[in-house]
Amino acid sequence: MLKALIFDMDGTLVHSDPVHLQAFAEVLSPEGVAVDEHIYRSTIIGRTNESIFATLLPHRTIEEQEAFADEKEAAFRRLALDLKPLDGLVALLDWARERGIKVALVTNAPRLNAEHMLDVLGLTERFPVQITIDQVARGKPDPLPYLTALERLGVRADEAVAFEDSPSGMKAAKAAGLFSFGMLTGLTAQEMRDVGADATIEDFHAPALWDVLNSRAAA
Repeated sequence: MLKALIFDMDGTLVHSDPVHLQAFAEVLSPEGVAVDEHIYRSTIIGRTNESIFATLLPHRTIEEQEAFADEKEAAFRRLALDLKPLDGLVALLDWARERGIKVALVTNAPRLNAEHMLDVLGLTERFPVQITIDQVARGKPDPLPYLTALERLGVRADEAVAFEDSPSGMKAAKAAGLFSFGMLTGLTAQEMRDVGADATIEDFHAPALWDVLNSRAAA
């Protein structure tokens, strides 16, 4: 029986990737690092800041990379003030609440970003369980963030469904044993299937989503 829905944040709750790209470009341009759509998709999407800045600024010390990451996240929060939930998300959350289905957030973003984003989207109270990169020893693609969420929700992997938009997130969700939808906000359906997505959807109105949810909720 379906007991929980677990969501990634960026690219899943909201199409925030363009704002992240803008923030990375703003911070890294003075370093001579050009961040375009290709770099974002190949080097940034779904990865931890530790990994991203080690790749893009390998000549900098770890402390300097961390400072750049903090600067980038501050830039993102400054720029991300007018975003809206992905189509159908609020209706899905209402559906879950009516049925007593628990909800959690699992993200590689820092806590400050998660709090800011949920506040901007008006969804803070909808996510009583929030697993951010600050709370776990290893981020996605390691399954630990999802396993931590399952533990806090008090459900088994086969009682939950995950929503992810990146290769690292999908790998984490599948390694934790969850049925997982690939959100097509940044990658193609084939790219998401290649990393393990059980199904792919463009937004939360998709019939393929509701076929699965209604079947599992009735089980």
